[in-house]
Amino acid sequence: MAAFWQQRGRRQENGGLGSVIEGLGSVFDVLLANARLVLGVSGAAVLAIATLAVKRLIDRATSPRDEGDPKAEQKSLEESWQDLALIKTTPKPSKKQRREDLSEPLLSSARPLVPGEAPNPRGCSAPLGAPQVKSSPLRCLTLQEKLLSHSSQLAVPEIQVSLVPQLARSICTQLQNFLRSKFPELPFGRLFLSGALLDGLEVLAADRIHLMLPVVLDSGLWSLISGEDTVVRNPQYWMIKRIDLGYFPRGCSPWDRFIVGRYLSSSVLNETLHKLLVASINWPAIGALLGCAIHPVVASRELKLEVKHDQVELSITLFPVVEMEDKVLLAAPPEGLVENLWLESFYRAEVSRVKELDASDSGARQLCLRILNGICRSQPSLHKLGGSPMTHVILHLSDTATDWAEESLADRFQQVLEELVASLEKGVLPSYFNPKINLFSGLLEEEIDEMGFVLYRAISEPEVLL
Repeated sequence: MAAFWQQRGRRQENGGLGSVIEGLGSVFDVLLANARLVLGVSGAAVLAIATLAVKRLIDRATSPRDEGDPKAEQKSLEESWQDLALIKTTPKPSKKQRREDLSEPLLSSARPLVPGEAPNPRGCSAPLGAPQVKSSPLRCLTLQEKLLSHSSQLAVPEIQVSLVPQLARSICTQLQNFLRSKFPELPFGRLFLSGALLDGLEVLAADRIHLMLPVVLDSGLWSLISGEDTVVRNPQYWMIKRIDLGYFPRGCSPWDRFIVGRYLSSSVLNETLHKLLVASINWPAIGALLGCAIHPVVASRELKLEVKHDQVELSITLFPVVEMEDKVLLAAPPEGLVENLWLESFYRAEVSRVKELDASDSGARQLCLRILNGICRSQPSLHKLGGSPMTHVILHLSDTATDWAEESLADRFQQVLEELVASLEKGVLPSYFNPKINLFSGLLEEEIDEMGFVLYRAISEPEVLL
């Protein structure tokens, strides 16, 4: 009897709940039947999926459990979470789609077809004056377009283009006057400016410039010896030897005071000028006169001045330079015990050659070089590739690739990256003007590996550099 009442109670409970479910089912049926008219196709699909998931939850909750299965309850919970996940992950129709669907009339009025007119597939007429929405496809920029767009972002601000040379020339004049008064016996030439800014190759910011201080030598008292013929075995450096000491003893040349072992020492000359810049010149007074603050860099091996103006911060590097036998030599010795080495500079020849080639075929070599220099400035791992190495790669490539029109910029850019990676793999980038010189000789192996990794990746994805 007790079992009977329990079974009857269950039937009553199931019967009561079943009636509720039947009522809900009828409501769902009505909603689904009219969902397409009200919500459109996408909305009806979403409502159908949600309704199915809710029905599953209710059916699972009211169905008798298998008391002999200990995993029944756990299984039921897992299925319920799956249904809820189904509801959450179902894509919702966008607001735009809802508005378009709801703008359609619920009951379309019958209208006779005009001869030649295609029937409306939805069976209803479109509202008069409804705007036609056209979806514009996404447009992917090509590498050529990205390069041209990137080049427009590399321009130096106009205020810096005009202010920096003017400020540097004023400092140049003050330094020239001081050298003449301090060392009247030394035949220094006239100081002049040099750098990418003056040649139209500077990018992003005009924050650096070079002051070239000519050292005028008597060719009858001095001669050049290639570094390849000395113990350093490096053709990029030269030594300036004092000759004919038997006929012209020491003191005949004003530069004999800088001789070390019969060679004009770039290190001794730099040390003398460094002391002059740091201790002898009244830079605060000169800065006040020019409307800026000038500070010599004490700890640097180079002869550097830091200039702070209201509108620009500038780094000026002073280079004593010797021009002999068609060579341009800078007092920039390498680190080490050798004090008498002078670095051969090809900057003037590089810029002249690039501009000459562009003028002959209306090429985009200078544009490509500016983009590459901008990349090297913005990528810390590529800093040492900017300037001269990039220029020599472009000059080498110009011997084989003849089409340098702006329309071929992307192809040439890709080729430059490939040439750089090939050179880094070998660890050798020969100078365009002297193949014996390896422009990568001053790089560490770790620096070569890092630069090679960045550029190797960029061959397949050049956009990562922009």
